[in-house]
Amino acid sequence: MAADELPDLLESYATVIGPESDEIIEEMGAQARREGFPYVGPAVGGWLAMCARFADAERIFEFGSGFGYSAYWFARELPEDGEVVLTEIDEGELEQAREYLDRGDLAGRAAFEHGDAIETVEDYDGPFDVVLIDCQKERYAEAFEAVRDKVAPGGIVAADNAVAGGSIDAEALRDYFAGDGDSGTLDGMSRGIAEYLEAVRGDEAFETTLLPLGEGVAVSHREH
Repeated sequence: MAADELPDLLESYATVIGPESDEIIEEMGAQARREGFPYVGPAVGGWLAMCARFADAERIFEFGSGFGYSAYWFARELPEDGEVVLTEIDEGELEQAREYLDRGDLAGRAAFEHGDAIETVEDYDGPFDVVLIDCQKERYAEAFEAVRDKVAPGGIVAADNAVAGGSIDAEALRDYFAGDGDSGTLDGMSRGIAEYLEAVRGDEAFETTLLPLGEGVAVSHREH
């Protein structure tokens, strides 16, 4: 097997062993592929669901929700009185998210917030057991700083696109963190990811690892 075939194999392997999706998740994925809409996909969606289980999540906050793909995975793991907060600047996408979660009998576990996610989180006191950061890459570090003190001990912060997406250059990021690169060579998106990783890895309360599925997810656990 060629080395460049391994990521596709891992992605499909992770998808088939679960957690299982449902008809609505399949429909949402089909919409994303048809429209060329960026989404985490079922392998990462399943991992996000497991993160919610690991954290025994009751409250989840998303920085950027699109039409609700990741929120749907999260909502399935929440108790009846749990809540996932969706944020989206595109009102049409947010309405689609509402419709999808309603069809899955999950809208009662969701709050739908139209507007800037970093401004929206200021209106919430926390604590949050899981946070997903998937907004503008240049604002990832800003999003972390906005929510950092609202993450519960034992909670998880997951940041999508830690490896790829848009103009993100994984090789340049690796070299930078290995001490072999210069931040001046990173473009806006790659620099945004680098600034985020510097912020969360530099925070003694968090420990971070990389999930090499989808476009890469940086998963950080709040130790205390």
